[in-house]
Formats: sequence, structure tokens, C-alpha cells
Amino acid sequence: MFPVEILLHAKSRTLTVAFDDGSRFDLPFEFLRVLSPSADVTGHGPGEEKLQVGKRNVTIVSAEPVGNYALRIAFSDGHDTGLYSWEYLAEIGMNREELWREYLGKLAAAGASREPDDPANAPFLEQEQPSCPSHQHHG
Repeated sequence: MFPVEILLHAKSRTLTVAFDDGSRFDLPFEFLRVLSPSADVTGHGPGEEKLQVGKRNVTIVSAEPVGNYALRIAFSDGHDTGLYSWEYLAEIGMNREELWREYLGKLAAAGASREPDDPANAPFLEQEQPSCPSHQHHG
């Protein structure tokens, strides 16, 4: 699958991706941010995922193609290390409702919120400090 159209809609905060097979996905900025494929979000292995909180108002500052395989998205909260491959965009597009339900469930279970100024998010924001700044492991 290869994208034939990529549109950023600032007002609705949605990224639209249309693929050459006819599929088309509208992906909210917040959805893309909380499902970033970067190590900052996914961790360095199973069980290391970091819950993303308070991202309701996040916007996309830029979206640049990387070669012929991915999109590098820079978000208004400074996050810009996720490379969204065409396959990944299609996968999260196809599973958007289920992935969003899972995310909201994790937020609820953790007692956290999508709201940027919610005090309940404080413990999760402290986790956002890079635990391995240049991916070097000391020990």
C-alpha cells in the first residue's frame, strides 16, 4: 500500500491518508500522538509502554515524508521521534475504533485523563523524562 494523498486538516485536527488500494483514513492528531510508534511511547520492549496523557489539544506542527516508506510527524508538545510507516498508518486506520477504545480504557484504569491540565496526570508526566536519553544503557 502506498499513499496517494496526505492531507492535514488544522481545524478538525485530522490527518487524512488515502492509499492506492482505495482505502482512506481520517486519523485525529491526538490519536496519532498517543499511538506514536516511537520508543518514547512504546518503550524498548513489551511492558515498557508509556501511557500518553493530556494530549487532547495536541496539534501537528509538521509532517514530512521519510524516503518512500514513512511520515515523520512533529507534534505541538515537542514529540517528533515517531516514524509512521505507510503500513502502520493503514493498520491503525483500519483498527482505529478498537485502538481508541483500548487507549481510553487504559487511561480510565490508570485514573488519568486526556485533558492537558488535569492534576490526575501528574504521575504520568513525571515518567515522560527520558530514562535513556541517547538509548545508552548503563549498568
